[in-house]
Amino acid sequence: MYSTIRIAAYEPDPLHGPWREEMRVLRLGEELHTELTRMHAEADKGSVRPDRLPVRRLNSLLQSMAPGVIATGRNAGTDGRLPWLYAREAVPTEVLAPVIGTWAAGMHREEDDTEGADLEERLRSDDPAQAVPLPHWEAESVDLAETVTSAGGTAEPAARLYSLVPEWVAFRLAARTFRTGDTTFHFRVESSGNGARLVSWPPQRYERRGQTWYYSACLNITVHTVPFAPRFRVHVSTQVRRWATRLDVRPYQLSGATVLLDAPLPWPGGPDRSHRLMVNTLGYDRRLKELAWRRHSPALLVPELDIVRNYPQPAALFSHPELWINGSGDVAAGIVYHPSIGPHEVGPGLMPRERADLDVWVEEGLRPMLARVPDLTRVTRSNAPSLLPRSGAGGGPGVRNAQLALQRRAALARALNGRPLAIDVFWQSPETRAALLAELPKLIGFPPGERVGTADDDTWRWRTEGIEIRVRARPAGLLADALSISRERRRPKAVRLAEAVEERCRLVADRVVPQSDAAGVVIMEIADKERFSAVPGSDPKHALRIAWARQGLLSQFVNLPDGTDSGLEHRAKWTWLDVFRQLGAISPPAHRVGAGIPGDLQYAALWLVRHTRKGPTRCPVHRLVAVRVRPGDGPGVVEGWDTERAEWVPYSKLLLLLSQAVEPVSEAREEADTGGPGHGEAARGGLWPAPRLGVEQHRQRETERQIRTLLFQLRDRPTLLLADAANLRQCWPGLRNGALNRDMLGFGTEPAQRHTLYGEDLRVVLVRDANARQEVAEWYAHDVKGEVGFAEGVWGTAETDSRVFASTASKPHTVAKLAKGLMKLAPRAQGRTAPGKTAWNPGQLEITVLGHLSEKALADSGREGDLPDRPAEWATLTHQLRYHDDYPPLARPLPLHLARLAGEYVLPVAGTKEEGSTSSTP
Repeated sequence: MYSTIRIAAYEPDPLHGPWREEMRVLRLGEELHTELTRMHAEADKGSVRPDRLPVRRLNSLLQSMAPGVIATGRNAGTDGRLPWLYAREAVPTEVLAPVIGTWAAGMHREEDDTEGADLEERLRSDDPAQAVPLPHWEAESVDLAETVTSAGGTAEPAARLYSLVPEWVAFRLAARTFRTGDTTFHFRVESSGNGARLVSWPPQRYERRGQTWYYSACLNITVHTVPFAPRFRVHVSTQVRRWATRLDVRPYQLSGATVLLDAPLPWPGGPDRSHRLMVNTLGYDRRLKELAWRRHSPALLVPELDIVRNYPQPAALFSHPELWINGSGDVAAGIVYHPSIGPHEVGPGLMPRERADLDVWVEEGLRPMLARVPDLTRVTRSNAPSLLPRSGAGGGPGVRNAQLALQRRAALARALNGRPLAIDVFWQSPETRAALLAELPKLIGFPPGERVGTADDDTWRWRTEGIEIRVRARPAGLLADALSISRERRRPKAVRLAEAVEERCRLVADRVVPQSDAAGVVIMEIADKERFSAVPGSDPKHALRIAWARQGLLSQFVNLPDGTDSGLEHRAKWTWLDVFRQLGAISPPAHRVGAGIPGDLQYAALWLVRHTRKGPTRCPVHRLVAVRVRPGDGPGVVEGWDTERAEWVPYSKLLLLLSQAVEPVSEAREEADTGGPGHGEAARGGLWPAPRLGVEQHRQRETERQIRTLLFQLRDRPTLLLADAANLRQCWPGLRNGALNRDMLGFGTEPAQRHTLYGEDLRVVLVRDANARQEVAEWYAHDVKGEVGFAEGVWGTAETDSRVFASTASKPHTVAKLAKGLMKLAPRAQGRTAPGKTAWNPGQLEITVLGHLSEKALADSGREGDLPDRPAEWATLTHQLRYHDDYPPLARPLPLHLARLAGEYVLPVAGTKEEGSTSSTP
């Protein structure tokens, strides 16, 4: 058993001293910013913010085409006085002027592109009357370890370091080669919105099924903070980057694929190639009805800078991706693979040994400025709660299955509370119908069902031990068809989608027989969402959920078989388990932490549902979901907070209420994250008025008010409050790392207060995973013999007052076991098929015990004589809440898992009564 895990994270080494780098800095300057703003206003007369230059494409173009540019500053397109470019050396005017001129021409329509050419001449001109002077490069010594320490002891880097440091790290590492086995890897830099990446180039090859498949090693580099840590951290995660060699989709089905372009620099006297790969987006333009470069792609402008070489056109790249990944002349391009475009014979993930080898290579390349963070050691041996044994004396499969069935039956009886359970199964394939009917009695230990009704009425019944279940199976028919969405593009998407939803709701209402005495659930067999991709928004899943919720019915979906019957029994099992979950028939197993946890403890979890206008119903919404679990009250006691009635209700009722809630006009109309009206069809159709100042502040105040109300309702017994910091901090800024303070809770602009004011027996635990921003670092276990692998447990540092822990889960028993020593990047002779394997890479869950009954908290509350809590015990309890007999280890503690899944029922629908209506349909 491993006793130590290593974190792939680095921090400024205090032994190195100051970390300063000499750079060249360029600001747009007042004159150039004014001229570019004028050109932008003329080119886009309908722009909501003509003073905000669209510099993303220009920045990408400069990073790729201007040697020496390291990073671009933030908000330079709004304020010409802010730093715009950071470079190792000044970029000559001969390079900068044509790039800016080409970008400026791209703002105009083709018939007006003389503006860009004129600007380039004026940038080069020596005539003071005509010239638009390029600002001068300034020498600056940049402190790459610049931080401010918060009141709570968290080091926060200067804002510009979030982009500067990853780029600096990426270029430093790209100057070195990585060698494993007999293979040498060279890396190129790819800039991303959250940091930087290193991509091995050219790609590796894997021959399989008569075809060549391409893949690369990829390292993601980001900067983050950790609660109460005295230094910020650089996270370096590793993965396999796969490249598309064929696209099994139609052009109109390609919504957006990332394309990395490798091209020589067109400037004489410098290096032949940039150290970067140029990031572009290829997608179908429904206005032009053809494939095009999208989303600020610099590939649209590169041919204007380099008229000699042949660059890929969107249609040609789509048709022949393998040709371009191997290069045409000295230009190459790779389409980043995504599962939606078809299969790939290279499996995702890297093996533990490969991750460890890359990690050592990174550590060597970052010395002496950055040092690895200390390894973490076990804080407990109590890794799991009281789960049923999988093997051993008296614990064979038959015994365990019987015990599981007994647990499920007891939880179901508690959730139903004497009501019968009526289930409608709408099927499309007889195999799915048969699998569902066969799996239900096995899961709850019932005998085969009794068929009731006439020969044409496919209804089955089970009745025993106070539980009555009726299942009626019917063909899905038109219910499973794609939604019919109007093509009148002059009207908002949300309104056209709402009309299709209403039509499906009427169809459902005609098929439903009300059963007021029973708990009702619908199971619907439906095609995978990819089958509806031809018409965006036509997937009927959300419309059906809305329709059935209006009839008081919960809903669960199961996909059509994929051509084989493999896995059908497994999918049927999970369909029923999710039905039980929606009914609230679930409860966490008893913990095995110890006497430090109160016996009457209850769990509360918060989750913020946030949809933009690109959400499932094209309606923006912010909704706080709160779930309470009381294990001591018997099995299956799961409740949710009803905001309207200010009371706790059964979990199943919460789901139906969430689906019917009306979004307040002040929130439904606003889209602060997308700029509000003026962006897209919703603005042109008048669905939302112009945004008012303070919408985000209003949402924040309302969310914080709801949280305070909830905390008051939880004061009757000891409570563990669980929240995902990354999910909730937007509407509760007090959860930002820099705002955290031990045993304190902060709301709004008021000073933070001790958390026991909100409940004398309240504990607050924050969790965080890697998410899309790599906020939590990768890890691997290791020992003194040099062996590496994975391990489950709760991990921490040797600090006595540590509040931050790592939770790592065990490997799910369903994951295939791979032979040790497999190498995907450089396969050995005995493992030639290794690239085709899927490497299971478990993430760590960061656990921060923000508020507990410490000695100081007890003293401040006048309870000096009470025994203080141990933070490690509350971290262990949170870790154990990830385990359940029916599930592989969960990504989050069970109460938080339930709160997040409840968000699937938050589906506001735009008004359809008249054009421009802003009401939501309940």
